[in-house]
Amino acid sequence: MVRVRFAPSPTGYVHIGSLRTALYNYLFAKKNNGSYVLRIEDTDQKRLVEDSMVNLIECLEKTGLIHDEGPTFDNGKLIQKGEYGPYIQSERLDIYKKYLSDLLEDKHAYHCFCSKERLEEVRENQRRENMTPKYDGHCRNLSKEEVERRVAAGEEYVIRLRMPENSIISFYDEVRGDIKINSDEVDDQVLIKSDGFPTYHFAVVIDDHLMGITHVIRGEEWLPSTPKHVLLYEAFGWEKPTYVHLPNILNADKKKLSKRQGDVAVEDFLAKGYLPAALINYIALLGWSPDVNEEIFSMEELIAHFDVKRVNKSGAVFDVNKLNWMNGEYLRKLPTEELTKLCAPFMMETGYVTDEQFEADFSYFEKIVDAFKEKMDKFSDIKTEMKNLFEYDGEVTDEIREMLQLDTTPVLAESAVEKMEKLDEFTPETLKKVFKEIQKEKGIKGKSLFMPARIIATRQMHGSDLMKIMSILGKEEVIKRFENFRKI
Repeated sequence: MVRVRFAPSPTGYVHIGSLRTALYNYLFAKKNNGSYVLRIEDTDQKRLVEDSMVNLIECLEKTGLIHDEGPTFDNGKLIQKGEYGPYIQSERLDIYKKYLSDLLEDKHAYHCFCSKERLEEVRENQRRENMTPKYDGHCRNLSKEEVERRVAAGEEYVIRLRMPENSIISFYDEVRGDIKINSDEVDDQVLIKSDGFPTYHFAVVIDDHLMGITHVIRGEEWLPSTPKHVLLYEAFGWEKPTYVHLPNILNADKKKLSKRQGDVAVEDFLAKGYLPAALINYIALLGWSPDVNEEIFSMEELIAHFDVKRVNKSGAVFDVNKLNWMNGEYLRKLPTEELTKLCAPFMMETGYVTDEQFEADFSYFEKIVDAFKEKMDKFSDIKTEMKNLFEYDGEVTDEIREMLQLDTTPVLAESAVEKMEKLDEFTPETLKKVFKEIQKEKGIKGKSLFMPARIIATRQMHGSDLMKIMSILGKEEVIKRFENFRKI
């Protein structure tokens, strides 16, 4: 049975790259009727961020990536579901100690008492000689008696993996094929830190084996570490999992996606009004090529089409414009009522509407959303549209002045005011009739009719359906704007 895991560290926000890793694990598990496990790797105690596990789980659940096993919250209480727990590494320390004893006994690991100062000096000397910085094996051959004496004396130490000398370590990666590396190029990795906590490299192998993980799907940054993991599997006599190393997600400048160059946190995108389903759809295509010529996929369709053999080797550029387009496609398929409710928090932020007004006149705000949804890529875009609608302070460009100075514009404005004052209902339909009558009676048509009318009503050259906008502004406000158009 296929078993995969997403194993993040609770050290802050959920990165877009982390969400893609979780997604690919989820899709692979569901495609193969397997299990998707969430495991929290919190052994780096110095980097832990308070409440980040809560944020992590909430973020995954919001985007539809519900794990089959692992930590979750039930009525605010943290529980762990599944038969392979604990699923939080800091709760598994006794397990690691048992397997560490086996490694030490079989001489696959050793105690290292080197100080931080000595290690830095070694690395600095290696850099000067253009060598790859790595541990020089200073403590590799300490006798058992000396190790026991120094441990008893209270000296600080770590436990390191003993890499074999000049040996070929090989493994197969589903994306990159057969990979071979000489052990001399690999450092004697620290397995247990001086604080007694295991490093990622030790704990991940123990946990993946004990939890029955069959496929390790993770970012390519872990590729150089894989030989160390393979060696540990061999040292324990365990069957290693199948590896799938995913390509990096890149910024526009083709460098790894970084917080320094814009939003990379999933919660930032959700807070701006991106739909979880659209975000999932978009990041699924960052590094994977579907077997059909389509771009819009539901989660069920992603599951049906997903194949790790179609994961690309090269990095994928995160294009926020493409994400905006895709999110807009999702957004405009929503019923106007639902879309209005989703836009509500952003509408409140503008200061033009209160909770009470929204509830009392929901249909009015539905009209606003309906008028502007074709221009929106995300929910937060409604803020800009409402500002333009109500503030009436758009820039007066030379083009705008040119349209207002047409000989026909005063005639248009005067006739529009006269006809609008007679309207009992100020709706898009009645307003269309007004402008048809002006066109027929005054001979003003096309750009000479609708461009000045839009500028007078909105101070903009282009925009959403003018009749809808005018009906939203209301009879009194629109007439006032037409009467005072010369002041623009």
